[in-house]
Amino acid sequence: PCPLALLLALGAAATALAEPLRFIDCGSIDGSIQEVNVTPCPTQPCLLHKGTSYSINVTFASKIESQGSKARVYGEMLHVDIPFPIPEPDGCKSGIQCPIQKGHFYSYLNKLPVKSEYPSIKLIVKWELVDDQDQMLFCWKIPVQITS
Repeated sequence: PCPLALLLALGAAATALAEPLRFIDCGSIDGSIQEVNVTPCPTQPCLLHKGTSYSINVTFASKIESQGSKARVYGEMLHVDIPFPIPEPDGCKSGIQCPIQKGHFYSYLNKLPVKSEYPSIKLIVKWELVDDQDQMLFCWKIPVQITS
């Protein structure tokens, strides 16, 4: 797809036009991931430009009931998870209608800000969403490259 189409895809109904990413499921126990979208990310590994914020949209089905959910994001380098702060870790403030109900589908929406001071490196982004019992509703990984 052309870059202009991808920029236009950032509009309101954008995520429907985004290409689903190939991701690794890293332990979704209490949910099952249907689709992961990172916008803009036309090719993999995703090139994450410093000073830019990326839209994350994860469609998943819950296998459990939970009052709430919390996101944890890591940059994985040499099999070490480095916590990566996100502006809103509360899943109930990120597109998920809480309480979470068993058998329902949810669209989790968040932002991934890439700060200017981050080093230019290749790494794995690991994104977890845990329920009230600290079990994983979803966990996915994608390769990224942080670039200027």
